[in-house]
Amino acid sequence: MHNKNLKIPDSLSRLFQEYQFEEMDIHTHSNTIIERTLENGTWEELYWLFHTFGIKQIAEYLSEFGHRRLSKITFNYWQTLLQVKSYKISPWQKIRDDVWQH
Repeated sequence: MHNKNLKIPDSLSRLFQEYQFEEMDIHTHSNTIIERTLENGTWEELYWLFHTFGIKQIAEYLSEFGHRRLSKITFNYWQTLLQVKSYKISPWQKIRDDVWQH
């Protein structure tokens, strides 16, 4: 964690409707928080995200999970902006690409 501000902003509760938002833990749910905030966060929420988790942890998330969990546009934007050079691709990506190309 980059910052000691461990409270998730109430404004993000709209992104976690299937969770008990008040019971979400910033450590346990860090990947979900990063994913949904990168995908749907406002500028203020993104500011909080980067100051709370730091660029390094967010770049690690992108490298490990971003390609599979974020939309292509969102992943490409953040991957380019944070200069994430290598990342894991879903094992299903080749199959998906083959199906949609035919």
